[in-house]
Amino acid sequence: MNMKKLHPIAIALMLAATAMNVSAKAPKNHQPHKEIKMEHTSNKRVAINAVNAFFKDYSVEGINTYFAKDYIQHNPHVPTGIEPVIGFAPLLKQAGTTTQNHRIFVDGDLVVMHNTYDNAEAFGAKKVVTFDIFRVANGKVAEHWDAINPLADTTASGRTQVDGPTQVTDLDKTQANKTLVKNFVDDVLFGKAPQKITDYISTTEYHQHNVGIKDGLDGLNEAIGQLIAANNMFKYSKVHKVLGEGNFVLTVSEGEWSGKPQAFYDLFRVQDGKIVEHWDVVQEIPAQMAHGNGMF
Repeated sequence: MNMKKLHPIAIALMLAATAMNVSAKAPKNHQPHKEIKMEHTSNKRVAINAVNAFFKDYSVEGINTYFAKDYIQHNPHVPTGIEPVIGFAPLLKQAGTTTQNHRIFVDGDLVVMHNTYDNAEAFGAKKVVTFDIFRVANGKVAEHWDAINPLADTTASGRTQVDGPTQVTDLDKTQANKTLVKNFVDDVLFGKAPQKITDYISTTEYHQHNVGIKDGLDGLNEAIGQLIAANNMFKYSKVHKVLGEGNFVLTVSEGEWSGKPQAFYDLFRVQDGKIVEHWDVVQEIPAQMAHGNGMF
């Protein structure tokens, strides 16, 4: 086997497979903080109310209540401003578009939601999965970023694109977990030090929700091997956001896949200092957008 022709991540995974035995660590009892700052709670509530006003009540009054007049849009297909949101609501009602939230966490003035939408042909498929990020200012949603994929019927791991743990825990480890994930992206996904992959990903438990990747490091190795063989390996070029609360960390990155520019939204669950679960949405960045704000 010619090691020079292998992607650095693939080499790291091969090394990990023959690495020294990893001793099992006794689970620690984490006690999540029960006190939540009022601002934290209110930002989450504003985002929830905004989504409900748009996708549940289809309410112009609710949209005016929870969206800022100078609302900034980063979805590439929707014009910026509150007026397109108001104009879009009757179409969603007519289509019967509904949403379900699966995860939600807060990082400062940004609220991250992991959602699915049904009757969502307006977003590209009957059922879609998204990551939505809302910036809240002065009690209103002031800015929105997202990435959207069709919801798959089956996945390589047998999991869905949204199942798994939902509770935010380990609030005292938020910054440490954000640092761990950022370093993982830099070292492994950017290829700076891929041999460190087992410093970041658990060798005993790694649940995968990407449609084409099986569980565990072996599953990741197999998928990367297939991508390399097809000359279709993904490339990360820039990290735009690292958002986290407790055990959940979302990275928003820019890169390339299948010869086209892509937005990579990767959600990681961290436990005992290791990444143990991964969800993602990858969306192509169109050459032309409905606004000049960009996707990031």
